[in-house]
Amino acid sequence: MPRSCVPPLVLHAPPLGALLRRYAAGTALTCEPVDEGLLNRGYRLRTTRGRYFLKHHFDPETADPASIARQHRATERLADLGVPVAPPLPGHDGRTVAVVGGHAYALHPWIDGRHRHGAQLTPGQCGRLGALLGVVHASLEHVMRAAHGEIPPPGRGAHGPRRHGENAPPARDPKRHPERSPERRATPSERLARDTVTAPDQHTAAAECPAPVETAAPAPSPDPADTFVLIDGLLARVRRHRPADSFDELARHRLLERRTLLERHADRRPPHSGPAGWVHGDFHPFNLLYRGDAPAAIVDWDRLGVQPRAEEAVRAAAIFFVRPDGTLDLPKARQYARAYRRAAGATPSELAAAAHRVWWERLNDFWMLRWHYERGDTRADSQFPAASALAVWWTREYDAVCGAFAD
Repeated sequence: MPRSCVPPLVLHAPPLGALLRRYAAGTALTCEPVDEGLLNRGYRLRTTRGRYFLKHHFDPETADPASIARQHRATERLADLGVPVAPPLPGHDGRTVAVVGGHAYALHPWIDGRHRHGAQLTPGQCGRLGALLGVVHASLEHVMRAAHGEIPPPGRGAHGPRRHGENAPPARDPKRHPERSPERRATPSERLARDTVTAPDQHTAAAECPAPVETAAPAPSPDPADTFVLIDGLLARVRRHRPADSFDELARHRLLERRTLLERHADRRPPHSGPAGWVHGDFHPFNLLYRGDAPAAIVDWDRLGVQPRAEEAVRAAAIFFVRPDGTLDLPKARQYARAYRRAAGATPSELAAAAHRVWWERLNDFWMLRWHYERGDTRADSQFPAASALAVWWTREYDAVCGAFAD
């Protein structure tokens, strides 16, 4: 029998028998929880046929089987273009989503690798990181057009058009679609990223990137009036918390500080979000695995959707390159942004405008405190000191930060 898959304080274990009967993956030997995810649950699974990552799509906002299948088809097509991803394995019926007991699961090949923060990246690797995200954005426009039946993606194993929202991709012919290995995918993507870093003409890159398949109405930026109400409510929760601790003290300090900053800069609210396109939706160090110096797989595509692309690029940089004291490593962010712009065909002014919108978003964002005080969920507490300090530092160094993304 496999070792228990139940992590501490979690009473749900995946139904391994029922799940593995749907795949040609053998019999379970060991099953260990993977702790990194905040929204969904993951397990490192070893069977008589190999090692796998079993994902339980637990978060209600991202657990719709049809949406998950759509993400799976996108990653399959991205893999065909050489982007380092880990597409799910199909079951005996060709489906990549297994619904057991009302819960959705997917089985992926296990990727040996490690997460790397910006402090662990050389300047050249920061450039390759920006180029990789640019390639992801440009490639997503291509593959999502293919998903709508407009153009098929080139390269090996191209799939024909499928109906939008279809839950069951056709079963693979094992002779034409052998199980994909991460090693075969990483090298083409690394070449693609390297080529985009050295591309001489960003207008050419922009011309090769089709317009978004779907359009999204510009979203209004956060209203400081709503944020002031939120701040007052969180301050009341901090005061009521007993026994008071050091986290409460820091939370109170940052809430009062942020209210002062918003009062001072309320007239700088951007009117709305920027131009939208297909994005990963959650690009950060824990969703990117490295093998050696090269990215091995971009994982967790649950937030795949149409959002402002340049804002995802800035938001990711603010996570990768934030230091423990809440400052950004601007030289590395500059290397990253230059490579992203070349790969995605984005202009300096587009990145500068995105930096302004993400700065404003950070000034109005308190999701970590809401998790702590409204939900009693402390898993993000360790991120709060640096993230809350970043908003203050970014405000003080506003021109330097915008310059790093536009230079």
